[in-house]
Amino acid sequence: MKNMARNYFWWPGLDKDIEHMAKGCSGCMHSQQNPQLSPLHPWIFPDSPWYRVHIDYAGPFMGHMFLIVIDAHSKWAEVVPQDSSTSSKTIDILLTIFTRFGLTKQIVSDNAPNFTSDEFKNFVRSNAIKHITSAPYHPATNGIAERFVQIFKNAMKSAKKDCGSLHTKLSKFLLAYRNSQHHTTGESPARLVLGRSTRTRLDCLRPSLLEKVTQSQSDQVRHHSQARACVFNTGDNVLTRNYRAADRWAHGTITARNGPLSYSIQTSPGIVWRRHADQIVHTQPGVTDPDHTQPGATDPDLILPISLPKDTTRSQSAEPNPVTVPPPAPTVASTSASPSNLGTQLRHSGRITKPPVKLNL
Repeated sequence: MKNMARNYFWWPGLDKDIEHMAKGCSGCMHSQQNPQLSPLHPWIFPDSPWYRVHIDYAGPFMGHMFLIVIDAHSKWAEVVPQDSSTSSKTIDILLTIFTRFGLTKQIVSDNAPNFTSDEFKNFVRSNAIKHITSAPYHPATNGIAERFVQIFKNAMKSAKKDCGSLHTKLSKFLLAYRNSQHHTTGESPARLVLGRSTRTRLDCLRPSLLEKVTQSQSDQVRHHSQARACVFNTGDNVLTRNYRAADRWAHGTITARNGPLSYSIQTSPGIVWRRHADQIVHTQPGVTDPDHTQPGATDPDLILPISLPKDTTRSQSAEPNPVTVPPPAPTVASTSASPSNLGTQLRHSGRITKPPVKLNL
């Protein structure tokens, strides 16, 4: 229009005048397309499950009307087939769902008659639920429910040739959907609502954690039992771990059995230790504590008195005969040294070595 007008006349501001005249044309305004879409305004994400739910009806589909209930937080879906979509039927289904999960605080729906009737308004008012309706003929306002309606219909159409009734197919679909990770939350609806993923047949492919731990414990017990049988009896002489002195082991005697693997050991008079079987070893017969060995011929620094047998034939009053001991022969030093004496002679140290005094606990 602007180019054609310039071919015949022109004045300053011609383009703006043509635009102003076109905007004021009643016929042009009634035949124009929809305006540009408004900026996206998402719903506020609730901080807990079942704070806000979106509801809608899908159908008639496969001979039924399906009530769709979606939790805005977890994306948990409830689908209930029924023959009619009246307000009373809708209220009965919602009460059944709220019995399992509790009352919600907000309900979002479209302006269908079953959601805007006085009966439904009294129901939400009596349960302190805020009812939010979308703009008429604007399904994007209730986009969560509308999107799930598409997912639900596509899944049921795909399972049309599968075996089973409508309820069986619906149950399989809901089980798979609730355990699938949602692209918005990054978690499955079941984990956000129940705190766990519900069990499916695919879980049979994974080994059970309980069976795995039980088998591991059994293997450990069997391996340990084969390694050593820790059994001690009262009165057994044993070696037990010593944690109070430099000596690693201490001699003792089993005095009591406190438990399956716990024993009381007397290491010295008045001192009893409690030790685990892993801290006790049997001693071989004849093995004694080196700190408590009796003096014997193996001690080079100890001289034992020699007891002579008494002669009973002689009288005790008789005096012993004097024994004449010849004087030692004088030693004459040789002036000529032998070749063996020319070498350096070894001299032993005169230092007296004393054994260490240890704290005997």
